[in-house]
Amino acid sequence: MSKTSIYGLTLDQLTSWLVEHGQKKFRAQQVWDWLYVKRVTEFSEMINVNKDCIQLLEEHFVLHTLKQEVKQSSADGTVKFLFNLTDGNLIETVLMRHKYGLSVCVTTQVGCNIGCTFCASGLLKKSRDLSGGEIVEQIMNVQHHLDEAGQGERVSHVVVMGIGEPFDNFENMVDFLHIINSQKGLGIGARHITVSTSGLANKIYEFADLNIQVNLAISLHAPNNELRTRIMKINRAYPLEKLMPAIDYYLEKTNRRITFEYILLKDVNDHKEEALQLASLLGDKRHLAYVNLIPYNPVYEHDQYQRSDKEAILAFYDTLKKKGINCVVRQEHGTDIDAACGQLRSKQIKKTKA
Repeated sequence: MSKTSIYGLTLDQLTSWLVEHGQKKFRAQQVWDWLYVKRVTEFSEMINVNKDCIQLLEEHFVLHTLKQEVKQSSADGTVKFLFNLTDGNLIETVLMRHKYGLSVCVTTQVGCNIGCTFCASGLLKKSRDLSGGEIVEQIMNVQHHLDEAGQGERVSHVVVMGIGEPFDNFENMVDFLHIINSQKGLGIGARHITVSTSGLANKIYEFADLNIQVNLAISLHAPNNELRTRIMKINRAYPLEKLMPAIDYYLEKTNRRITFEYILLKDVNDHKEEALQLASLLGDKRHLAYVNLIPYNPVYEHDQYQRSDKEAILAFYDTLKKKGINCVVRQEHGTDIDAACGQLRSKQIKKTKA
């Protein structure tokens, strides 16, 4: 019998499963507390759970499906983890230190099919979705790393911006959100969680209808269809004419601010012309739009793209500000390690094949 990660079950799902297998309803809360509050690493450590229930859990579930392959630590406190899954696939997870707390960036797929030309994640095509348990386990592994340091630190913020397109693994991603947000467990506030999408318009409607307080970020990176299609092939399926109405629906439904991610590529999308087009595109949404300008991290030695000059970044920023668009140049983390998303994984796979 194949065992699955117990971290893939929401509290309601765990309760139903245990009741269906002859256990009392209250057992679910006990198990949940041991998993997420006391954070045990073996079922046998759940000392107030009866032996029959422990045996049942051990027969059907596991606590560890991720094995740490590599851990890189940056001078700024960023820690990048490379995890090996049970099928031998590799994924990345990143811990970042901010003034407001500790943030973890999680991966949702093994590889990515979106095909953004500037992204290391897309160098290796998607082979499968991660299960909900595999996504949750990334948070748990980082939290265990913090627990072992003995400083009493906890993961306070989560960004779903790692390898893969979260909305292409929608159900598992939503289960993950409910699990880490549960106030009876990790208790990571919904407003401290951000999900990023490259623009799957149909899923943006579905996400809005969930009526949860989780933040949404759109990987935009270009203000017109011609340029966006050139650097992001997803724009062929969901051009701006489809994407922007979905965003309008989200804003109307939730009345929540939305972040637009914009990686600045030298002499590609960093001119004043693109800044003015972006301001125009977001003009009627400016009160709920927030632009995150991202300096580019070259993916490999002979990258087709280069980082925009500091002067170009500041000029782009100033143009947006003068047009009334809220924006910021994102603070960089882990620049002295494999900073670009998917870069460590790609490097490790090449090393293995060499």
